[in-house]
Amino acid sequence: MRLLRRFVRPRAAVERCELCSAELPPDNEHLVEPKTRQMTCACQACAILFSGQSETLKYRRIPRRTRALSTFRLTDAQWDSLLIPIGLAFFFHSTPMGKTIVLYPSPAGATESLLDLETWDEIVQDNPVLKEMERDTEALLVNRVKGASEYYIVPVDECYKLVGLIRTYWHGLSGGQEVWEEIGKFFDELKERGTKK
Repeated sequence: MRLLRRFVRPRAAVERCELCSAELPPDNEHLVEPKTRQMTCACQACAILFSGQSETLKYRRIPRRTRALSTFRLTDAQWDSLLIPIGLAFFFHSTPMGKTIVLYPSPAGATESLLDLETWDEIVQDNPVLKEMERDTEALLVNRVKGASEYYIVPVDECYKLVGLIRTYWHGLSGGQEVWEEIGKFFDELKERGTKK
């Protein structure tokens, strides 16, 4: 019996579609439930069923495009008026709430901040590309950490990936060197994937 055990290999953990249980590739699709903001892993066949922006569907398919906004305009005064305590935030239109909301990553998770709608309207007016964002599924991701001035339209799951990264690597009051290195890698990857706009 011991001899046979040496030849038996443990099965590798396989990620499965949460809708149909099909095996998923590493870069699988994601769906979001707008009411709860819950993310769901899905195979391509199931994800296609939730394409489009119909409000009657429980889920919405999260797009995969990433766009670097090299000509984005946001003044220091506009940023300061948003009262976001750190230099990272993401904005997206929540259909259930009927408005744009802003969240920022923290060691405790995604924290919602009150959004000054007058300032937000001004930012949208200065940057019409924001009107192209898909509701519930795409976000404006802002990086103003340590003097950066980076702006992206990204799939909303990328924002939550950043939140998870910060929760995982944050240590002490300032986060520690490791978390800032991981944040730097995250934005380097976004730059590589983003198409200049």
